[in-house]
Amino acid sequence: MIMKQRIYIDTSVVGGYFDEEFEEATKLFFKKVIETKTILVVSKLLEYEVSFAPDNVRDFFDSLPKEWIEYIEVTEDAKTLANKYIEEKVVGKSSLADCQHIAIATLCRVNVLVSWNFKHIVNLPRIHGYNSINMKEGQQILEIRNPKEIFKND
Repeated sequence: MIMKQRIYIDTSVVGGYFDEEFEEATKLFFKKVIETKTILVVSKLLEYEVSFAPDNVRDFFDSLPKEWIEYIEVTEDAKTLANKYIEEKVVGKSSLADCQHIAIATLCRVNVLVSWNFKHIVNLPRIHGYNSINMKEGQQILEIRNPKEIFKND
């Protein structure tokens, strides 16, 4: 039996649908997600962040097929792991939400986290930092990519 791929998306991917720089690749990403029946893993944190987004972003998020979405709570374990990323100075305190996205994706054991956040998430030194802490904490290595990289060979 082939398991469906589970992809954690952060808020930048939803907003990227309407961002001139990321629009084309983001639309292709969501098209491929639907075609391949990939499961989008969405956290309550993303839902909270999207609630402050412009109407078009909220409407787009609300239009995503619910049968392909797995909703994840922000657990105390995720908050603790996110704080470890900050304590170890992978990023600063102002990036707590980004760290929570990383921690949630790590703990729910997704195939990959997808983001357009190149400053705090899709950034090789940061990825190494997050994964170094994940390993110290007995967690899995988290694959982190931007939407362009996910369905590259299709």
